[in-house]
Amino acid sequence: MNRDYLQPMKILLVEDNLHDIEITRRAFSQGKITHEIFVVRDGQDALNFLFNRGTFQDREIYPRPNLVLLDLNLPKVTGLEVLSQIKQDDNLKTIPVIIHTVSQREEDIKKSYQLGANSYIHKKMQFEHFIQSINILREYWISTAVLPPP
Repeated sequence: MNRDYLQPMKILLVEDNLHDIEITRRAFSQGKITHEIFVVRDGQDALNFLFNRGTFQDREIYPRPNLVLLDLNLPKVTGLEVLSQIKQDDNLKTIPVIIHTVSQREEDIKKSYQLGANSYIHKKMQFEHFIQSINILREYWISTAVLPPP
């Protein structure tokens, strides 16, 4: 099933590094991804966005995402804690959460899957490899996989 012909997806990118945000946006753009990308820069804002709290209360402006692309190393609340809260909530737990991080630590990988991550992608530091990982993500999670409706 090709999602490009369906209603555009809402993607929540949880990333604190401005450079990585820009590279991710460019990679999505090069991949002709026209889906809406929302960006939050720390774990607390991610939870506020997902639970429509604080400045993210308006569901029309801050909709439930179809997919979460989550870094682990975040200020305020860690990516693992964000993942845990998503997967413990009956309204959010069906959202696929893709961990996209520089960490290759075995304990991070294991804990991510134990908490319910749908995929764990090592974030490459070289631009070409970073683009390649985003393209793989796009090909599977956006163009191939059938995701639950928001």
